[in-house]
Amino acid sequence: MAIARGPVRALSSAMRPVQWLKNGLIGVAPVAAGVATHADVIRHTAAAFLCFCALSSAIYLLNDVRDLEADRQHPTKQYRAIASGQLGVGFALASALVLGVVAFTLPMLLWQPEGLYLILTLYLVIHLAYNFGIKHVAIIELGAVASGFFLRAYAGAAASHLYVSTWFLVVIAFGALFLVVGKRSSELQHVGAGATRRVLAEYSPDFLHSALTMSATVVVTTYCLWAFDTSYGGLSSPRHHMVPIRLTVIPVVYAMLYIMRAAEAGEGQAPEDLLWRNRTVQALGVIWAILLFVGIYA
Repeated sequence: MAIARGPVRALSSAMRPVQWLKNGLIGVAPVAAGVATHADVIRHTAAAFLCFCALSSAIYLLNDVRDLEADRQHPTKQYRAIASGQLGVGFALASALVLGVVAFTLPMLLWQPEGLYLILTLYLVIHLAYNFGIKHVAIIELGAVASGFFLRAYAGAAASHLYVSTWFLVVIAFGALFLVVGKRSSELQHVGAGATRRVLAEYSPDFLHSALTMSATVVVTTYCLWAFDTSYGGLSSPRHHMVPIRLTVIPVVYAMLYIMRAAEAGEGQAPEDLLWRNRTVQALGVIWAILLFVGIYA
């Protein structure tokens, strides 16, 4: 039975604020560039964060309206605010429009926001295309979902006009693909082909295993190249302390191996669930963050 909610609580639930944690990727580029404490960078990063919170919530609302009937037949999605009838379709669409306007108005406060506008537009177009059909196209849907992570990370650089290493972009792109493939592998093991996503019927365990291995290999390889890169955009730039920076490779490799093992176990766990709940993965993440902070800011 759905918990009774007023209009404000129902709208808040439909906006999926818990998903705003993904927008933390916007801060990765400023942190890696060593400028995260600069006042103008903080302002630009905060604006980009708010833009993605508003735009992603608008897309969630549109998606729930479009999937209304399907969600009402789903064992858990039937309790969502729109599917349960606690949030009217008209009000949800109006809220999505307002949130979209907010997302595309905030960048006006920034200096030369063209790059951020391009990224927001790409995010909107890709996710609308996903909701209106791409999500049923095998392979393409993996890239569409992964693009959300990549564009968030790139937005942090674009908002503050930061130079980013090619290795940074590749690590983010394939790291996002790794998370999405791992999630599909977990879904296939838990609920079976086509039970909740039609596209799952297009994937085999062997294919997902190969895709997971490929993306993990690229992530580890390019992260090592980025960590050992001594050019201006590399993590081992002369501006940074090389030893702690290069030691970050260790927790990255162990975390990837641990996530792969868990994702491919008999009751595979989705990588994003491991990131939020598993103590070992969280501890490796903390070690990585400390080493990176010391290497860049100490």
